[in-house]
Amino acid sequence: MEVEEKNITRLNIDGKEYILIGTAHVSKKSAEQVKEVIEREQPDSVCVELDEQRYQSIMEGDKWKETDIFKVIKDRKATFLLMNLAISSFQKRMAKQLGIQAGQEMIQGIQSAKETGAELVLADRNIQVTFSRIWSNVGFTGKSKLLMQIIYSIFSNDSISEEELEKLKSKDMLEGMLNEFTETFPRLKEPLIDERDQYLSQKIKDAPGEKIVAVLGAAHVPGIKEEIKKEHDLEQLNERPPKSKLPKIIGWGIPIFILALIAYTFISNPDAGLQQSISWILWNGGFSALGVAIAFGHPLAILTAFVAAPITSLNPLLAAGWFAGAVQAYFKRPNVADFDRLSEDVLSIKGFWSNKVTRVLLIVVLANLGSSLGTFIGGADVIRLFFENL
Repeated sequence: MEVEEKNITRLNIDGKEYILIGTAHVSKKSAEQVKEVIEREQPDSVCVELDEQRYQSIMEGDKWKETDIFKVIKDRKATFLLMNLAISSFQKRMAKQLGIQAGQEMIQGIQSAKETGAELVLADRNIQVTFSRIWSNVGFTGKSKLLMQIIYSIFSNDSISEEELEKLKSKDMLEGMLNEFTETFPRLKEPLIDERDQYLSQKIKDAPGEKIVAVLGAAHVPGIKEEIKKEHDLEQLNERPPKSKLPKIIGWGIPIFILALIAYTFISNPDAGLQQSISWILWNGGFSALGVAIAFGHPLAILTAFVAAPITSLNPLLAAGWFAGAVQAYFKRPNVADFDRLSEDVLSIKGFWSNKVTRVLLIVVLANLGSSLGTFIGGADVIRLFFENL
């Protein structure tokens, strides 16, 4: 049995009542509705669209200010953290425009569950599992489109009224958006929406009690209405995709091939071999150093990228950005004030470049991108010189 009212779907399945609240993540009215529904319904459990990591982030508040930037670089999480900040910047900008806190409806769900004595259920899949399944699923073209969309979100100054946000929660508008989303990123919808619909629906169904309230982003409600009628294997949905061997083969194959060409050329024509070596150093080091310069890195960080890139490009286990980022962090180490301003600074492109935290992350990412570009151009020049001197 299914009953619907504005932004709320009621389902009765196997003697349990499920009340799904479809929210917009930066809507003041969504947070107010969450509070009103939970207080009125007095449910046994409240499910929120959060995983443990995001829940801890909300509950621990300022703990993220203790982040060790050197550990972020060492653990190879600079790109992941920068992407996270970029993705959240648009949502935060909208929330600031409307004078509310991003994710306020989830915070309200947590507070109302505590106040009413309901069991709190963290119903979403771990965000890192979702990201890894997205990344492995979209292919090279999808990755490129996704990165472009993220970059656009940083530069965009789009504004939206709360009335428009309320319209986004209507199913007709929502289905149209999802159809457009699927056309643009056909392979992205499965791990981002479909799989999480399955995961969320199973967690909601397994929640204790006879009456369950679920606080969800509106995009998930249509899918959950269907998936909650089925059984889903949470263990399978939590699996990280196996790593492809192809990147490792390519990662080692290119350096070995380049080194073999240079070595052979040196033996047959030392002058041409020297030309190849200089070309490799200049293209790799030059583009990597340029990336650090674009991020306004410290002069020694720029020099580090130039020196490190030609070497790290020949070893897939190393990356020029790690060294350049570490040098930047040593000379311009982020302090508590930088972390304090981080939530505001990510709202603008200027803030991304001026904040010491995001500048280190940008240096890591741009130095690595520059080195990758230099590898392809420098490698092509090495091959050209090889054939010219056969």
